[in-house]
Amino acid sequence: MSDGLFDLPGAPAPARGGGSLADADHTAAPLAVRMRPRSLDELVGQQHLLAPGSPLRRLVEGDQPMSLLLWGPPGTGKTTIAAVVSHQTNRKFVELSAVTAGVKDVRQVIDGARRDLSRATGTVETVLFIDEVHRFTKAQQDALLPGVENRWVTLVAATTENPFFSVISPLLSRSLLLTLESLTDDDIAVLLDRALADERGLNDEFELAPDARDHLLRMAGGDARRALTYLEAAAGGARAKQAGQAGQAGPALIDLKTLETAVDRAAVRYDRAGDQHYDVASALIKSIRGSDVDASMHYLARMIEAGEDPRFIARRLVISASEDIGMGDPTALGVAVAAAEAVQLIGMPEARINLAQAVVALALAPKSNAVIMAVDAAIADVKAGKVGPVPPHLRDAHYAGAKKIGHGSSYEYSHNDPRGVVPQQYAPDVIDGTDYYNPTRRGGEAAYADRVAAIRKILRDRK
Repeated sequence: MSDGLFDLPGAPAPARGGGSLADADHTAAPLAVRMRPRSLDELVGQQHLLAPGSPLRRLVEGDQPMSLLLWGPPGTGKTTIAAVVSHQTNRKFVELSAVTAGVKDVRQVIDGARRDLSRATGTVETVLFIDEVHRFTKAQQDALLPGVENRWVTLVAATTENPFFSVISPLLSRSLLLTLESLTDDDIAVLLDRALADERGLNDEFELAPDARDHLLRMAGGDARRALTYLEAAAGGARAKQAGQAGQAGPALIDLKTLETAVDRAAVRYDRAGDQHYDVASALIKSIRGSDVDASMHYLARMIEAGEDPRFIARRLVISASEDIGMGDPTALGVAVAAAEAVQLIGMPEARINLAQAVVALALAPKSNAVIMAVDAAIADVKAGKVGPVPPHLRDAHYAGAKKIGHGSSYEYSHNDPRGVVPQQYAPDVIDGTDYYNPTRRGGEAAYADRVAAIRKILRDRK
């Protein structure tokens, strides 16, 4: 218990439970809570926020008041940064839960902080931490404004949602937005090693097998809290297994089977830096190209379960939308781009649904590679030197003297023709009459096939 250590007079008790910073030190706390860094130097990842003189360092090390909005995926260190602020600054620290706190609670905290600042002696500043601030209503967020604007409190608010959609503009403009990035495998590995050895963690009582370590890194998906939660569960399984084996001494072994049993997730054979990464990605794209929606969904699931970066999957889908579908269904590119944006906005695991929707749409869409064939053929001709001069009537005629040398003088304005197309030459002589784009008769491209044939007939009917 905190015994009121983080409480303000007249303020509601901080929310307790899974994420409460005040409960971080007791022995029954989850491993992820016990292993929270106590200083910025212990923070893993987010190096872009830790440079000397950065706003975060000025807040923590220089006790410089400023309000922060921390935006990032789960398990990237938002609550950890708040904990560091609570441990390393000489301010009072109050934690509110956006799930349970109301406007009255917010105003009580701000009023208490204001009273502390107005005292003649012993002035104490207050840090107010709000997790999941996107869950606050507009009225609740409005209640924060006086305290933030007048610096009665230093607000540290955390959110996994895009704050430009979920946080009111006045609060955004009065706070410094810090964007946190998903942790790398190397970052997660540092945390696992630290948790295995540190006396706050597993205190060298367990050994993690290499294949179990790899599986744990894949399952973590850049989420430190998830990695440590799985490690703790596996440690419990390893301890129980060792207790059932008489005569076993030394560190308990966390092997792959123990980890799979503890977290109820089988290891997927998939090396994100090796052949499996490229083989499964290739199989996904080729299954989409082949219109096998079920095989496509299988390979997507394998990539997701193996902890593949969802941004990599999204990029491959955007490429496929133009390379394999193109004008067969021009809307496919929009679907793929929307899925990529959804990955950025909401992150995993929810973004798996957006990726799945895009995979289904792309797999079932009419296929055409006419777009990539067209651009590659044009590029090949350019590389081969077919780059003749621009026809004189197409050249820029907006500068003095241009028309005297024939630039633009015979250009015909397309909108003056009732068809919207006039018979004149656009391509250089060296490739005039070349057909780069050859549409198929599949899907929506059939209409483009008819149209391009009619347009070419008009353009080339020059008398």
